[in-house]
Amino acid sequence: MSDTAQPQALTIDVVSDVVCPWCFIGKHRLEKALALKPDIPVEVRYHPYFLNPWVPREGMTRNEYLTAKFGSPEKYKSIAGRVAAAAAEEGLTYAVEKMTRQPNTLDCHRLILWAQAEGKAPQMKQRLMVLYFTEGADLSDREVLVRAAADIGLDSDTIRGLLASDTDVDRVAGAANAAKDAGIDGVPTFILGGVAAISGAQAPEVLANAIEQVANNRDKLLAQQQAAAGG
Repeated sequence: MSDTAQPQALTIDVVSDVVCPWCFIGKHRLEKALALKPDIPVEVRYHPYFLNPWVPREGMTRNEYLTAKFGSPEKYKSIAGRVAAAAAEEGLTYAVEKMTRQPNTLDCHRLILWAQAEGKAPQMKQRLMVLYFTEGADLSDREVLVRAAADIGLDSDTIRGLLASDTDVDRVAGAANAAKDAGIDGVPTFILGGVAAISGAQAPEVLANAIEQVANNRDKLLAQQQAAAGG
């Protein structure tokens, strides 16, 4: 046996929402960043955030949503163009013309939580984002969510039963509210090692550099954080 201790994995806590297009892009950029630093062991953990907590559980039409948030669907067009261009640069498709329903994402985050127990949170999050941004699926439709879960290997009947219940509703809502209470007001936010936070869909090179810096200086950063908290 080797006496060399394996380095502790760096935790990367990702606070994001599945209907946030920059979270869609940011997830892809994070994966690129990790590929740039293959020697740094990491543990990526996903946490819920409600970008639009005012959207009803049953969802609403996309036009109603865009009018409420931006004033009109037309006023969103220039933003949509920028998002689509940024997504295309990452090899992603932001098909704004296919989106007809704006969902409340509580049930999506419940799905991600349940997938996490199977080690499949990244796959669940990715599937939901592709369904919404690329395929224009209605994430308010429970059967859409059941099929999404089945797509990554979760049991359809189990998920259908869980979605019909209030299982983990309070847990997910509490976690999402805690993120806002902690001062997170923009997503995606990446919390590295519990000591440094990066907000926004940063370039892979920026994320990779930050990951390396925190991994190499984690103990010092943690001590500084503890000293500040105690001071």
